[in-house]
Amino acid sequence: MAARTVTLRLAGAQDAPAMALMSRDLIEAGLAWRYSPKRVAGLIAEPETAALVACDATHLLGFAVMQFGDERAHLSLLCVQPAQQRRGIARCLLGWLLESACVAGMASIHLELRADNEAARMFYRALGFSETILVPGYYEGRFAARRMMRLLRAPKPMA
Repeated sequence: MAARTVTLRLAGAQDAPAMALMSRDLIEAGLAWRYSPKRVAGLIAEPETAALVACDATHLLGFAVMQFGDERAHLSLLCVQPAQQRRGIARCLLGWLLESACVAGMASIHLELRADNEAARMFYRALGFSETILVPGYYEGRFAARRMMRLLRAPKPMA
């Protein structure tokens, strides 16, 4: 099989259904479906949110959604189709968002992941994220979460 050419672009409303299904099946597996097509479309439309997709000529291969605050960004979703994993797609998506966060003046990026997702934990650690806290029952009172963050610069002093 020939290697696929992967393109990154900002997500549009037309991407929301596929992104929502990927979230349901790959991120939210075993949980209630929270990132419905309507909710994902809302995130895409928010001016303080960057929603990015990785695609080839015909398919959505992965996506990431990050919300920007005054000094903190929060990576809400990052997902790559299982058959496309370990090709650097997630690294490219996150790299684009990291650069955007630096340009936007963010001091840090924060995220949560299931505590038992060792592959994701190692991925984020390799990209400079540190574990901050373990939150028992974070996901519907059933699954623990591991919070992680990456410092981009020193925060501004409180006034």
